[in-house]
Amino acid sequence: MSGEGREPDRLGTAYHRMVERVRGMLERAEHETAPTLRQLLERAKERAVELGELTREEAEELADYVRRDLQHAARYVAETGRGLADWLRFDLQYLEERLAEMLPLVVDRTRLELERLAEQAREATVWHTGEVTGPGTLVCTACGETLQFRRAGRIPPCPRCHGTRFRRPDDEDGVEADGG
Repeated sequence: MSGEGREPDRLGTAYHRMVERVRGMLERAEHETAPTLRQLLERAKERAVELGELTREEAEELADYVRRDLQHAARYVAETGRGLADWLRFDLQYLEERLAEMLPLVVDRTRLELERLAEQAREATVWHTGEVTGPGTLVCTACGETLQFRRAGRIPPCPRCHGTRFRRPDDEDGVEADGG
């Protein structure tokens, strides 16, 4: 699923803005004491509510999605030593340039915080139909079908079996880390 040629939905666009805000806050925080990812997400979430982009409930939900995706990315990078291109599992040229710049920045600048959060994320992480996810690949837990997201968007039911639970692929899935 690429979503190319379609206008991203409102929550997908808000997800992208939330990641941008965290990135901007990280850049401004360079000369301050290093704030935690939790604090940065809280500020990005509050800003989205203040600007009327999201309800408080939507902002809470999206912050949880951003945190989940960043935790999983950090765990993958920390455990494998590979980069985000391997985690995303498809050619980065298809990503919007700004998002491709932001995710590594967020992951690099919050490495210690994310390593701590990655420890908490070691339990099974599950994505569900209807939730919003960032770019990357999800695997249906029922049939193994893969869905590729080129931008943030809502997760549809599995096109093969109509399953509603997904996970990020792991090395043992046999998915080549070189984008194959």
